[in-house]
Formats: sequence, C-alpha cells, structure tokens
Amino acid sequence: MNQPDYQTKSAFVAIVGKPNVGKSSLLNALVGEKVAIVSNKPQTTRNRITGVLTRGETQMVFIDTPGLHKPRTKLSEYMNKQVTDSVADVDVAVLVVEPEEEIQKPEQELLESFRAQRLPAILVINKIDTLESKEPLMGQIQRYAQAFPFAAVVPISALRKDGVEELFQELEKFASPSPFFFDEDTLTDQPERVIVAEIVREKLLRCLFDEIPHGTAVSVERMRERPDGSMMDIEVQIYCERASHKGMIIGKGGEMLKKIATQSRRDIERFLGCRVNLQCWVKVSEDWRNRENVIRSFGYN
Repeated sequence: MNQPDYQTKSAFVAIVGKPNVGKSSLLNALVGEKVAIVSNKPQTTRNRITGVLTRGETQMVFIDTPGLHKPRTKLSEYMNKQVTDSVADVDVAVLVVEPEEEIQKPEQELLESFRAQRLPAILVINKIDTLESKEPLMGQIQRYAQAFPFAAVVPISALRKDGVEELFQELEKFASPSPFFFDEDTLTDQPERVIVAEIVREKLLRCLFDEIPHGTAVSVERMRERPDGSMMDIEVQIYCERASHKGMIIGKGGEMLKKIATQSRRDIERFLGCRVNLQCWVKVSEDWRNRENVIRSFGYN
C-alpha cells in the first residue's frame, strides 16, 4: 500500500537533563510563550509538559521532563520515571547541561539510554551568558564529544534566547513527513486547570525557602466563569506536609499567602485573558510525597 504523500512534517523532541539546568526555560524560549513554570530551585518540574511550535509546514512537539535525580520519595521515583518514559518514543533528545561541569551520573545514565535505544541526541550547553571566557565551553564540548556521538552541539542562553533559533534549525532536520498532531495554534496540551495550579506552585517556589515549597502541591477545586463573562472565579487548595509549614505559607497576618495569591492572579489573568477572582486555602496532608494514592489524586499518575 502506498504511503500518504504528506505536505507537512513533524518531530517529537524530549528535553532532558539534571534539575535546574534550564530545561523549562528552554521549552518556553522555543515555543515563544510561557507553558512551563520556572524557578531557581531544583526539581521545579514534576510532570512531563508538552509544548508545541508550528512554523509553516513543520510542527515540533517538545516534551519537557523533570530533572533526573536521586529519588528520596515516592514522588521523586515518579518524576524519574517521567524522564525514562519520555525518551522511549521520540525522534530526538535534547540533553541540556551547564558549562564548566564534569559529566556526572545523571548525564551518564541518559547517555546510556540514548545508546540502548539508538536515539539521536543534540547537546545543548545552557547559561553561556554566565561565562567570562570561552575556554570552559570548549572543554565541556570536548568532554561530551568523547562520551557520545551527538548530532550537534549548540551553546545557548535560554534566558536571553541566544542560540535558540540555531537549535530549532538543528531539530528541524529530524522532522519527517506526517500530519500535524496538534492544531496549528496549539501551544501546549496542558488543561487550563493544570496550568493555573502550576502558576500558583511557581509562586510558592519563588516566595518560600528551603524544603517547604518542595513539600507543597496545588489543586484547583473550582474554576467557573461568571454568567456575565466579567470574571473567572477560581478556588485553589494548597497542600503542605506539616502544620508548621502551613503557618509559614500563610505568614504573619496572612501576608505571605496574600503575596503568593496576588502574584499568581496576575499571571493567571495574562494566561486566561480575563479578570480573575482567586481564592487560596492551605491544608496539611502529612508526608503526602510518600503516599501513592495522594500523589495520584494530585494528578501525578
């Protein structure tokens, strides 16, 4: 039987690497919109997040993954599985690393998985804007070139979007004739409720310190547009693991929770394109990161 003669082409791309190397920032830079939350804390991303970029006859589907790390909780095990599952059925992988770092165990494990699956990969060295000279960059390129036959090496700054267009051109080489898998105006496959919850979690990560934000989860309990279309009413439940953490999230006189809600509302309004009435509540769910039924109820399936 003859194969259809498609006029369009597409590719699936997994973005992988250790925590806090800039994978989500890279996804946002490639898509051109914020579809993944970003913070300076490791393990910000918990789920696979799909970003879609359609240019002319080409559609690229990017899969942002959690950072590969040593699991310490059931949630950590789930996050690592998201990484291994993501590289199992894509056309090309993008390994994101930072300059000046030796190849460590997480990268070694990813390179081994590339070999086992005969998966082509592109090395992206992010945060080049932090370098004072090119010497560390050259050393990094040499180390990885000896470790794996990368299809290309692209130094970038996802923050400044330097090198992102060059990366897209390299990735486009892996697109093959096929129909588009998403509508041309699609940016992500994440439901609105999920993105709203992630926006609130991002503000928790940015406003709180130490272990507290990693022990939080966010659930959108209610999301309803008013009959006159003037506003969206959203109720959000923030879960934490300890009563002491609940007090810190709420803050003295409710100031911290008010700060988190205000920052979240601004981003949610930009995302939804409408006014939002956001109500946030805090509840304790002890040791939820090690309780599989609770993890599943928060959408980590």
